[in-house]
Amino acid sequence: MPPTPDRHPGPLLEEEIQLETQAADPSLDGAIRYVSGAFRLRDSAGVFDARSGGGGITEAQHRALRQLIHFLDDGPAQGFPSGSFAEILPAADPFPTSHIWWETSGKLKKIVELAVTRNANQTPATETWSVYDTDGSTVLATVADAIVYSGVFETSRTRTIS
Repeated sequence: MPPTPDRHPGPLLEEEIQLETQAADPSLDGAIRYVSGAFRLRDSAGVFDARSGGGGITEAQHRALRQLIHFLDDGPAQGFPSGSFAEILPAADPFPTSHIWWETSGKLKKIVELAVTRNANQTPATETWSVYDTDGSTVLATVADAIVYSGVFETSRTRTIS
């Protein structure tokens, strides 16, 4: 390999820093170490693995989050086990008031629920989405829409997030 302008073989010293593999995490705030094949960084909050975005989460962890944005309209998908079961109530009614996703057909643990209140035209007056913790009963978040119509045509909705 020909020498670089700084007269050393390989990449320019200004272009690359190589860290030797270390056995322990960095000991000082602001330090970086290459530990067991991963960059580890330390700041005032602690030590982070650079692969997770400095304390963030991986793509797989994000898919598994029980946040309503992952459920609205279609129920659970990627990041959740197959076999989820949807229950629509009242059964065989053209104007359902409840759509619940359960972990299984045994209906022991709820995942997400849509509750609908209907007006005199049988159009939804309110739609309330609730997402449940892994215990199937603790509500983690709720999004409620109040819907306004002109006749049977929706003209606006106001969303409350809690």
